[in-house]
Amino acid sequence: MSSRLEMLQVARLAPKPLGESAELVRDYLRGLHNPDGGFQDRAGNSDLYYSVFGIEGLMALRADLPLVAVRDYLIRFGDGVGQDFVHLGCLARCWAAIPRPMQTHLPTDAILARIEAHRSADGGYAAEPGQADGTIYGCFVALGAYQDLGHTLPNPAGLVQCIERLRAEDGGYANQHDVPLGLVPATAAAVTVLRQLDAPIPSGLADWLLSRCRPDGGFFATPVAPLPDLLSTATALHALAILKAALDTIREPCLDFLDTLWTSQGGFHGSWADDTLDCEYNYYGLLALGHLSV
Repeated sequence: MSSRLEMLQVARLAPKPLGESAELVRDYLRGLHNPDGGFQDRAGNSDLYYSVFGIEGLMALRADLPLVAVRDYLIRFGDGVGQDFVHLGCLARCWAAIPRPMQTHLPTDAILARIEAHRSADGGYAAEPGQADGTIYGCFVALGAYQDLGHTLPNPAGLVQCIERLRAEDGGYANQHDVPLGLVPATAAAVTVLRQLDAPIPSGLADWLLSRCRPDGGFFATPVAPLPDLLSTATALHALAILKAALDTIREPCLDFLDTLWTSQGGFHGSWADDTLDCEYNYYGLLALGHLSV
């Protein structure tokens, strides 16, 4: 099962802890769907990146997805010419939500050729073409694009080698070489990619992730981060589930943390310092709730 489907499967458990509030989330996400078929970014404009989370948020809540409008929006991007690496991955991920009979305009080979142009010399993938070093996030995006479009990733061993070189001094993973502190989202992505490729996952990563959880709930991106945040919390919980780590001691504190980010508008803030709601953090809220409901 692809990483996208794994996360979606977990996010579909969120309505249980949400209870009647699940309808608020559905209404919030529906309200972010623009007439052109895309979902709003923080400025209200349609954007492929935010459309990923709008689409999958509605899917997680088993709400009706405006498939024709979304498909017509995706067709406008063609084979992804002019899109950066992240948005190419988002184009593939959005298309994966469209039923196959409606994918007649999907230029799979051309999109993947653009993705492959970002292969780095170390075997990974980077945000810009022609780079010597890849990043864990780049590897995660590229692998997801191949999975979403139903193709086998070439040279998976290259990704494993790239990720191995990005181990931080403290035992986590980062998106740069030779740094002292790993990042929770990067470490979680490394765990996800290694598991998807059936590659060995170093021991000790569950303890490393758990050490980033504050006693009152929520994960810090790094030990020096001033606040816990929702991205780090959701991705850490997902990686811990992959590692089959027990969540008993952090379940209630993390649920309490999520409650502090919840609003009656039907969305989640990204952190206590973030005053703006969006599709992305809404989905991470659903993902975190799903893991904590198991």
